Amino acid sequence: MRKKVVITGLGVVSPIGSGKEEFWKSLMDGKSGVDLIKHFDTSKHSAKIGACINDFNPELYTDKKKARRMDRFVQFAFAASKLAVEDSGIDFTKETRTRCGVIIGSGIGGLNTIEEQSRVMFEKGANRISPFFIPMLITNMAAGEVAINYGLMGVNYAITSACASSTHCIGDALRLIRYGDLDVALAGGTEAAITPLGLAGFCSLKALSTRNDDPQKASRPFDAKRDGFIMGEGAGIVVLETEEHAKARGARIYCEIAGYGASDDAYHITAPEPNAVASSFAMSAAISDAGITAEDIDYVNAHGTSTELNDKSETGAIKKVFGEHAKKLAVSSTKSMVGHLLGAAGAVEVIASSLSIERGIIHPTINYEFPDPDCDLDYVPNKPREKKVRAVLKNSLGFGGHNASLVLKAHE
Repeated sequence: MRKKVVITGLGVVSPIGSGKEEFWKSLMDGKSGVDLIKHFDTSKHSAKIGACINDFNPELYTDKKKARRMDRFVQFAFAASKLAVEDSGIDFTKETRTRCGVIIGSGIGGLNTIEEQSRVMFEKGANRISPFFIPMLITNMAAGEVAINYGLMGVNYAITSACASSTHCIGDALRLIRYGDLDVALAGGTEAAITPLGLAGFCSLKALSTRNDDPQKASRPFDAKRDGFIMGEGAGIVVLETEEHAKARGARIYCEIAGYGASDDAYHITAPEPNAVASSFAMSAAISDAGITAEDIDYVNAHGTSTELNDKSETGAIKKVFGEHAKKLAVSSTKSMVGHLLGAAGAVEVIASSLSIERGIIHPTINYEFPDPDCDLDYVPNKPREKKVRAVLKNSLGFGGHNASLVLKAHE
């Protein structure tokens, strides 16, 4: 028997603000979080811009000693989890700990730690490597640290599926709660890969925008003059629980998380499959899993990376799934403002989608100036739009061909 699963807590650390209210205000204002990267020398990088969190202080969320033993990606997850738990009002001391789980993904993990300790290795020798090197860099440590902090003894793991990581995490958490393995889950993703090596790697792929002279205009999903994505960093964590559990403790419910679909292009390590067969399957599967029809969807929160191939392929997939209804959909990209948070992107976008359902407003796709004939849907250009949102389709499409889609519904 399937249990209804709802979202009751939202925690976000992003380039345009931490905490749901600051994040939401920035979305409504169409604020760009993209700027020149200032915390390391980018003179030899072709892309010199990113969506960085320059004012993050981990000591607002944990003590100094513990923060120093966490990689930046873990610090982000720890902070976002605290914000989500506070927002939900849940008291884990009153819960059955084995019925509470954590699933937090990351596409890359502790790249900061790897770079730092590599320098130590080559400059000072192997005997100077930190004993915390491995625990700091491994991708599962974000989920581990959060579980330790709250004493949560249920399901705990990380998913790494590139840019679909956190969407897969939320989808897995949905199923674990739906079928009775958990009552509550903290789920989402985290990423902190804006480092000299991380930036250089994506530059070599020719995946990044090089609009270095106009950073805030660089992320322009679906626009004809898009030239690549912008690396972002941060974390998004949501509290999921059964409707019954949420009502019993008097929790505020943002929305129902109702459907999940996943697939793989089986095509190329970085490029999306042009005919969008697998990505459209993931979207259709999520809609079917939610027990609704394509015509019930009002809004698509797109993957929308601002790369030529992704935006074209995703537009084609949406048209394939929705047919004539595609022209009636509002479609927007959160990445136009926060950049691409890689493994954390989907969770941050789930938070934006949840707030759209709760507040009846859809955030814009900023920097949309020049229509592309291959991208011919309604991308909510440049200004937010008031609209009653009954159901949202959230897409994530990752390197390796990984596709994940979720359906969020207004709670009834």
